Amino acid sequence: MRLPSSVLVLQSMAPAAVNGAIFNGVCWGLLVPVGYATDTLELVGVSLAVNYLVFLVHALPQQSEKFYDATGTVTYISLIVSAFALFKRDWGVFDRDMVLGAMVLIWSIRLGSFLLARIIRDGKDSRFDALKVNWFLFLGVWSMQALWCYLVALPALVVIKKTKCQPTPSILDIVGWGIWVMGMAFEVVADRQKGAWREDKANKGKFINTGLWAYSRHPNYFGEIIIWVGVCISGASCFIKWDWLALLSPVTTYTLLNYVSGVPLLENKAKETWGDDPAWQWYQKHTPCVFPALRRPPPFSEDKVELTP
Repeated sequence: MRLPSSVLVLQSMAPAAVNGAIFNGVCWGLLVPVGYATDTLELVGVSLAVNYLVFLVHALPQQSEKFYDATGTVTYISLIVSAFALFKRDWGVFDRDMVLGAMVLIWSIRLGSFLLARIIRDGKDSRFDALKVNWFLFLGVWSMQALWCYLVALPALVVIKKTKCQPTPSILDIVGWGIWVMGMAFEVVADRQKGAWREDKANKGKFINTGLWAYSRHPNYFGEIIIWVGVCISGASCFIKWDWLALLSPVTTYTLLNYVSGVPLLENKAKETWGDDPAWQWYQKHTPCVFPALRRPPPFSEDKVELTP
């Protein structure tokens, strides 16, 4: 999981122990009611258990965040496997729950390997340093990851838990799976384009504005949001009453990426790096933040750019 920058603000607002209590309380205060309402409390326990085990065995003794992102992937895998082990009864020819479970696993394993490679390359994440001053505050980061993984996977978990649901694919399934494929392709292609850009020494110190990045400043985030919209649309074939809380999946993803851990961090870093560059100002002004433009924005023109003071 990408660590929210807003978490670090807590460190300067109150004693670390108080912040830890607030942080953990908010996470538990969301996990338990949603788990109870959707009848998936067992899976809330699984999500917390995986993260707390890694915290107690490695993170706390070693004061290390090295396996934080990898733990997120393990949490997703544990949630899906546990859901099938606890609730799967009918292994028919077509299983909507198996399709959705596979979608969650494919996405999480792919993202987890990407983030693990990054932490191995960089060695550590300095954003965690301010959170290690108090064990309870540090625990809150792992509580947050348990919450994030559970809420994002919730549509698939709810469908797996259902004992009665139309067995044959509906139009919602077809549409949802198609959207998931589109979102996954968008995220993978965007990440590969950026990786190839960084490997080219000629682009050192420059910002990427080619490929999908010419239509959106964060196309990979667009793909990730669309992935969970697709999962929810398919799951809607089975949702009743409180099951609709599963819509928290794309809402959580959108909120985290746009307002907490993704866009704010990268946009601020870009502004610090290229804020005085007229080409970046043009790119920032004419290229949508997350949701891509239908047409390629106009090319940079030094004659037309209005410099930002």
